[in-house]
Amino acid sequence: MHSPAPAPEPPFTPGLRCVHPEHGQGGEQVPQNLDAVAVRAWCRLALEALGGAREEIDAINVYPVADGDTGTNLYLTMESASQAVDAAFTGHEPAAPSLAQTVRAMAHGALIGARGNSGTILSQLLRGMAQVLGGPDGEGAREADHADGRTLELALRRAAESAYEAVAHPVEGTVLTVATAAAQAASAEGAGDCEAVARASYEGARAALALTPGQLAVLGRAGVVDAGGRGLVAVLGALVAALSGEKVSFTSAGGGHARVGTGNGHARVVAGADEGPPAADRVAGCDDLPAGEGGPAFEVIYLLEADDAAVARLRTRLDRLGDSLVVVGGDGLWNVHVHVDDAGAAVEAGVEAGRPHRIRITHFGLGDAHTTPRPPRERAQRAIVAVVPGEGLAGLYAEAGATTVPTRVGEPPASGELVDAVRRAHAREVVLLPNDAELRHTAAAAAQQARAEGVRVALIPTRSAVQGLAALAVHEPDRGFDEDVVAMTSAAGATRYGELAVAERQSWTMAGICQAGDVLGLIDGDVAVIGAEVARTATSVLDRMLSAGGEMVTLVLGDSVPDTVAERLEKHVRETYLAVDTVVYRGGRQAALMLIGVE
Repeated sequence: MHSPAPAPEPPFTPGLRCVHPEHGQGGEQVPQNLDAVAVRAWCRLALEALGGAREEIDAINVYPVADGDTGTNLYLTMESASQAVDAAFTGHEPAAPSLAQTVRAMAHGALIGARGNSGTILSQLLRGMAQVLGGPDGEGAREADHADGRTLELALRRAAESAYEAVAHPVEGTVLTVATAAAQAASAEGAGDCEAVARASYEGARAALALTPGQLAVLGRAGVVDAGGRGLVAVLGALVAALSGEKVSFTSAGGGHARVGTGNGHARVVAGADEGPPAADRVAGCDDLPAGEGGPAFEVIYLLEADDAAVARLRTRLDRLGDSLVVVGGDGLWNVHVHVDDAGAAVEAGVEAGRPHRIRITHFGLGDAHTTPRPPRERAQRAIVAVVPGEGLAGLYAEAGATTVPTRVGEPPASGELVDAVRRAHAREVVLLPNDAELRHTAAAAAQQARAEGVRVALIPTRSAVQGLAALAVHEPDRGFDEDVVAMTSAAGATRYGELAVAERQSWTMAGICQAGDVLGLIDGDVAVIGAEVARTATSVLDRMLSAGGEMVTLVLGDSVPDTVAERLEKHVRETYLAVDTVVYRGGRQAALMLIGVE
């Protein structure tokens, strides 16, 4: 359900000192500790930083496989962490979650959304921090409102240690080295407040990153720093920004701003003139082999529900099957990442260990695959990609020719899932229907990434699945793209949308105070009616929506709503509003209680 919106929080402004009321009065600069609000700001700022650096990081990605997706994988992993933190805050309204609850949500979100080798390691770094900041068994664990500098230093140390433990064969000159340097620098500053510790870790990571080409020969040959380490520097810089209110821009250890250039067929980082000798002079003594030359053909990732003993056996088996093995998680839920030639054997090993799900198999150089790679097929001219709640609506959209992204209540899709759907649609032009107001930023990020891949994408800001149905009804693939988009946008905009949901707790709404169990009638996203019974509440919502006129009513019923309710509503519209037609669909499982559209 869509819960009543909380009071808006003050915007974060880079360059201004973040001071909570309990930390001081009048905005004076005082020691800043790490609390739930700061963690939320950190996640958002880290997502923003990784979004800005995504293309740069992708371009310098040469290890362990030069597949140019490290920046994207880090962004998608952090996006999942940030969404989980936002959900924790929403779930505790009007109060805020504790620090422990917030960092656990962050770690869990990163775990279930981890992408690629780099994203999997980032999720373990965040989990290591959460073990200290959020316990209950980690060193320094607490249910206190905030953590001090000493606790943050312990958390950064545990993060680096846990990341090393998760990687089957750690390699120096990677994100692991950068994380260790960050922890060591934080330890040297351990007596300071959180801001000082975070700043020290950032500077330590930045310095370590500049040395990675001399530690890993493949980086030295390409003239780049480690892509995963570059991403971690961005995440630590966001932590400094969250605690200080200052905007942190990445610079090389030598002081020059890093930028991506090209040379000798490779991406390279060009920095200040004082960053040290040329890369070719720094690689002496490194004997690692180039990644991607004769290596495994597939990347396999899945979530796994299994106990510790089964996971230990799984590690041994997967280590024999391939390389780049990273297994992160705990408490019965794990994220498994490995590069193998036999993808089926890697999945089979997971089945024997427990219950694998969200299985993702990528053939290097050929994109995502869940079966044997097939020959390239001809691109369609135009396609529709739509986010839909419920199996019934998914089937309805699919029948109309749309590529669907299923969603469940409380589990919105990440931008990566939308990009995957655009790729599956395999068209030169794509119309994207997010069908949820809260997905506008996610959909915009997906559209931007798809455009970078050469797809012409138009985002229609549909806020409900019934608006998407209206847009889909006027879609004509044979007319010009711009003309089609204008017609679909107009149809969606001319459709008012309503929803019925059950209140989960007592809340203030636009219609007054609701109690847990009340039936809420929402119109255009705001609570307009509070009732005790579904049919009567729906009738009131329909009357309000039709008071401004209408020609067509669309009803989408969830599984728990009986057919008699639909019959009652159809009869009411037929007898009360002449010349207004009604169409009824079943939303199926995971659908909202009821969706209402008036065109």
